[in-house]
Amino acid sequence: MYKYMDLKYPIGKFECPQHITPDQITNWISDIEELPSKIIELVSNFTEEQLETPYRSGGWTARQVIHHIHDSHHNGYIRFKWAMTEDRPLIKAYNETLWAELFDTKSAPIYLSLDMIKALHAKWVYFLKGLSPQDLEKEFVHPEGDVAISLGEDIGIYAWHGNHHLAHLKIVAGLS
Repeated sequence: MYKYMDLKYPIGKFECPQHITPDQITNWISDIEELPSKIIELVSNFTEEQLETPYRSGGWTARQVIHHIHDSHHNGYIRFKWAMTEDRPLIKAYNETLWAELFDTKSAPIYLSLDMIKALHAKWVYFLKGLSPQDLEKEFVHPEGDVAISLGEDIGIYAWHGNHHLAHLKIVAGLS
């Protein structure tokens, strides 16, 4: 049985290597590319009861997790565009906890976000595969902690993020 922190971070927290290799970038992009089909395959037969089941006590429901993935990755894609078109832009953070409590996140049919995740990831992966090594070094600044994040690192963060929440959905499905 998972302990509380294992349920919160079933694949552990993201740890970025000090030196990001081209192979890591390729693997992370593959994770981002494969995420939509993995989620769709996993949740396509979820019952309404499963969709309303949190992955841990005090955690989001499966429905909230699915909508959160879209919200987060949509914001992530925009951050990449800002970093490519502005000099170290200060990004706009959003309150994911409050977004998860909004009406649409708590009640909308999951196909709305699943369709958007599929389309978003297709375009995002196309974009990511076109980045040069110099592009991967471009940064944005996250206002929480005034931290500079390179696009190379952010690819890893979003690959991890998708797999992190996929693991949460697997918990609801009884596969973990």
